[in-house]
Amino acid sequence: MLPRPKISRDELTALIDQGSIDSVVMGFVDRYGRLTGKRTSGRFFVEHVADHGTENCDYLLTCNIENDPATGFRFSSFDKGYGDMLARADWDTVRVLPWVPKTALVMCDLFSVETGDLVEVAPRTILRRQVEAAEKMGYQPMVGSEIEFYLYRDSYEEAHSRGYSGLRTHSANAEDYNILQTTRDEYVIGDIRRALEGAGVPVEFSKGEAGRGQHEINLSYSTPLEMADRNQVYKNATKEIAAAHGRSVTFMAKPSMSDVGSSCHVHASLWSMDGATALFADVDGDHGASTLFRRFVAGQIASAREFSLLWAPTVNSYRRFKPGSWAPTGIGWGIDNRTVGFRKVGHGSSTRVENRIPGADAVSYLAFAGTIAGGLYGIRHELEPAAPFEGNGYEDRNVGRIPWNLPDAIDLWRDSAIARECFGDEVHHWILRSAEAEWEDFNDTVTDWEMKRYFERI
Repeated sequence: MLPRPKISRDELTALIDQGSIDSVVMGFVDRYGRLTGKRTSGRFFVEHVADHGTENCDYLLTCNIENDPATGFRFSSFDKGYGDMLARADWDTVRVLPWVPKTALVMCDLFSVETGDLVEVAPRTILRRQVEAAEKMGYQPMVGSEIEFYLYRDSYEEAHSRGYSGLRTHSANAEDYNILQTTRDEYVIGDIRRALEGAGVPVEFSKGEAGRGQHEINLSYSTPLEMADRNQVYKNATKEIAAAHGRSVTFMAKPSMSDVGSSCHVHASLWSMDGATALFADVDGDHGASTLFRRFVAGQIASAREFSLLWAPTVNSYRRFKPGSWAPTGIGWGIDNRTVGFRKVGHGSSTRVENRIPGADAVSYLAFAGTIAGGLYGIRHELEPAAPFEGNGYEDRNVGRIPWNLPDAIDLWRDSAIARECFGDEVHHWILRSAEAEWEDFNDTVTDWEMKRYFERI
């Protein structure tokens, strides 16, 4: 009988000795947010890996999505020989994976083989540094998120063989809150919910979303690193379980221009260091919010355009920002107003700010880091937001605008003094070069749209 799904190092060792676990995934994320790493046999894990970790080529933090080396990075390159980095277990993250037989997952931090220091440009380290910055100011950040995806009747193999065209969404109709349709999807979605619970990822609910075949599974909020780890398990499990049913899902921000995009709304608040007191509510404050809340929101608004790469990292991300699309195009804040980028939600201790800008393709570690960094910037500089916006943020011309394409977002990040202040020069360069390489890859292709438009008629 397996113990609780999230277990200690000693419990993992005991399960391996019993033969209940025979494989351990030592996982970390690459710059696209993909779960990366090595599977080790249980015996080898106990004898050699648990203390030492695993060595992995450092190109994994700079290669493109095809795993081809990308040029121009300071962290790793052919000139530096593409050495190894060390993935060491974070023993607070051990999970048994019910959908993969006899397998446990351990999330890892990345370290330099030479110095033993944390790799500063690793996504998990980038988030860890923002949590540390908050703690130095006396705050414990808490984060929740809502990640949407599309479910298709096609398997991944079928989708690939057809060039990802003509895919069949699992529902022919929009299924927002529709119980009949979600019951028809439940053989996949229910398995995902139950598997996540079994892996120590607490699920609150699932629901059909505004698109055809679109779903959202909501996880309980937590501390930033734990929440980002949960999202990592969630996204990987969703793909693996769908594949086991002969289905596929995508976390692209905008898989079709004929339907709504998929978001990753980020809810954030600050608490006392002991986690006992929420600090954003004030019954006597403006709109029931404290000065700390207002400064946190003001910092997010001040940094939002320049931090777009942290929330919208791909060419496809920017397809999502369309008027009337449920994705915000305006940067401002409102009281329970879904037409602007930031929304005050909750009451009392649940008071929080929702950042509606990130898409489902965002890397949770970076999206959370940007959310916290922007908020702390506002607190440090004692910024005050304008009055909450009322009305339609899509139409008001006085509301600042989210960049509408990747090149504009790159330029904003490149010139951002706020980004350098919050993240430091090395992380600033790594994120900049990651986005530049993405744009270069996009421009090194001829799209289907161009062929259909120009082949015969130009």
